[in-house]
Amino acid sequence: MAIPVNERVQKRRQILRQAGLRPIQIWVPDTRRPGFAEECLRQSRMLHGDSNESDILGWIELGTDTEGWT
Repeated sequence: MAIPVNERVQKRRQILRQAGLRPIQIWVPDTRRPGFAEECLRQSRMLHGDSNESDILGWIELGTDTEGWT
């Protein structure tokens, strides 16, 4: 007899809690939403040429790990 899904989930969550982890919920932008790409472009254009642009882009690049993406 198979263990019900809710029992398996509860067991898995208990194991994670015992490992010192806790569940959180995080809301992120929906990249599938109509107009998302256009809004990204609009915001990027607003920042283009800003006096801090190159510093900020350098900081982002330092924190980005793209190894193995290609």
